[in-house]
Amino acid sequence: MNGSVLQCVCHLGYSLSFSVDPFADANADDSGAGTKDYVHIRIQQRNGRKSLTTVQGLKKEFSYNKILKDLKKEFCCNGTVVQDPELGQVIQLQGDQRKNASNFLVQAGIVKKEHIKIHGF
Repeated sequence: MNGSVLQCVCHLGYSLSFSVDPFADANADDSGAGTKDYVHIRIQQRNGRKSLTTVQGLKKEFSYNKILKDLKKEFCCNGTVVQDPELGQVIQLQGDQRKNASNFLVQAGIVKKEHIKIHGF
């Protein structure tokens, strides 16, 4: 049996042969820039009842500091922008601000609702 050809033998005696590329989605060209890019909003548990909300995946042309300033003012919480070597710039907010941050990003027109993924709990 070849590595790229998969054979299926049914119990009726018929033999089907077709090729399968298990990495077809990973190898697909990204011609539609921004279509597969998601903004991930996560919550991280700190100690006790304390938690941290992170927002990552915003486009690089946005001013992270201006978005952070508006988020902090809107939700009365503290926050910061951290530089991660793998993820790039990540916005961190104190408390569970997942729903608030999601609604804010949609209403401000920064991200479409279908491009936001909320993680945690």
